[in-house]
Amino acid sequence: MVKFKAIGVSEGLAHAKALVIKEEDLSVVKNTITDVAAEQQRVTDAVDKAKRQIEALRNEAEKTIGAAEAEIFDAHLMMLDDPDFVEGMTNLVADDKVCAEYACFVNCENFQAMFRAMDSEYMQARAADIGDISKRVLKNLKGIADNAIDAITEPCILIANDLTPSDTAKIGSKPVVGFITRIGGRTSHSAIMARSMGIPAVAGAGDKADGIADGTELLLDGAAGEVIAAPDAETLAQFEEKKKAEDARRAMLAQFKDREGATSDGRRIVIEGNIGTPDDAVRVAELGGEGVGLFRSEFLFMDRNDLPSEEEQFEAYKTACQTMAGKPVIIRTLDIGGDKEVPALELEKEQNPFLGYRAIRICLNKTDLFLTQLRALLRAAQFGDLRIMFPMISSIEEIRNAKQVLQQAKDLLKAEGVPFNPDVKVGIMVEIPVAAVCADMLAKEVDFFSIGTNDLIQYSCAVDRINEKISYLYRPLHPGVLRLIAMTAKAANENGIEVGVCGEMAGTPGMAPVLCGLGVTNLSMSASAMLAAKADLAAHSYAECKELADKLVMAASATEAEQMFAAWRG
Repeated sequence: MVKFKAIGVSEGLAHAKALVIKEEDLSVVKNTITDVAAEQQRVTDAVDKAKRQIEALRNEAEKTIGAAEAEIFDAHLMMLDDPDFVEGMTNLVADDKVCAEYACFVNCENFQAMFRAMDSEYMQARAADIGDISKRVLKNLKGIADNAIDAITEPCILIANDLTPSDTAKIGSKPVVGFITRIGGRTSHSAIMARSMGIPAVAGAGDKADGIADGTELLLDGAAGEVIAAPDAETLAQFEEKKKAEDARRAMLAQFKDREGATSDGRRIVIEGNIGTPDDAVRVAELGGEGVGLFRSEFLFMDRNDLPSEEEQFEAYKTACQTMAGKPVIIRTLDIGGDKEVPALELEKEQNPFLGYRAIRICLNKTDLFLTQLRALLRAAQFGDLRIMFPMISSIEEIRNAKQVLQQAKDLLKAEGVPFNPDVKVGIMVEIPVAAVCADMLAKEVDFFSIGTNDLIQYSCAVDRINEKISYLYRPLHPGVLRLIAMTAKAANENGIEVGVCGEMAGTPGMAPVLCGLGVTNLSMSASAMLAAKADLAAHSYAECKELADKLVMAASATEAEQMFAAWRG
């Protein structure tokens, strides 16, 4: 029996035999040719075949995963349609009299080097896409079948060096119950798509996966990042019990799908979902979400070289509203900067990006960009309960200035005779400590608050949450953080407005009762966490939630608060 840990990138438990995806022999030899036209035709034919393969993959991915996830293949098709990319190969054939395979290899190296040399991290990452499509063209030239995934008929756990978007899309229609990759992490394309499909996955296994032979019995825990190969009888029995418990837990949680979020004595807490694309709203609706508490609109702007038009944004927001069928959809205006880049804006690199030019600060400076988004939001608000939320607010002036631009958008639409909803609720993110401290004044300016705990904790504790060296200082249960949340909730409640939490804290197991006790009225989280949050709330009375929250707020330290919380959870 072999046991090792890697990076858990998609939760879930899987038990099946290993299918090891071996790297095909894609080595090339620099052969010289005499018939240039014939060799160039081979390039053209291989590219055309690659386009047909990718179009089929895109259609399959859209059906099994979703339209947003399938868009990566649109980018691949655009690259294959790029004259510079194709002519790079045909020109090499003509100029150097080399075979098509060698021209494809050299062209790939040239383009990848060009992308890796760019300053933009987004463009650097596109080098992997160049590799994926070039590999496909080369395989067509060498007459190699697409890959082993096509032939899968039995349940299996894939083991591969990496899985390209093309590979991962195929998995959706195959009996693949999990996968392990030697490289990659939580933000790789394969990890994102695995989570969308609900397939347990582990990445970054490195050479620890090398000893696993094809057909080896495997146990995979995608949440813990744990892999067990050739388990003994005792380990297998323990895993099966764990899986039974997980299946029973999921079955138990299913009863909460059509129930409102509430404590055992009826204190209402609205449970909503966080989304990044309109398609994500489908899963929120399917799992009983009571609305969308956070639509991260910046996802429409990222991973592309141009800005989305007003019409494109309008269609995205409209789709989310229609999917939620009258339930609230809170859309956060463009929140870029920090760790989120929009290549089309070409923003300068900053020494302290999380404290710099980001979110509402950019929008109030680039009012044309802001107006386009606000116009789209107002138009889409005709199709549901759409609400607008401004991020990174630190003062009343910022709220008033943003509302002034919103009024300008209304005036323009009215003058142009474009239909829109003028009565849209407006709220703000409370994620900067001064906003929490001044929440009593800010509450008079808006219709709702949403506490962004990720940044609130980061700014309050002075901890870069993506810095592993100091991640131990990132403490959601720090009494100071809890007091800021309680202060914000108190101000909202006294002014008769809703106050939600949309950061990771909202979906953390057991945290819903704590936030309820602090006075929060709405919780928004990943769709997969919503049922557990409803169950947590239903297991306790409001008095119990309030008693716990009061104790945590009065704890002497984060450590003491964490110990109290652990004891309460049992």
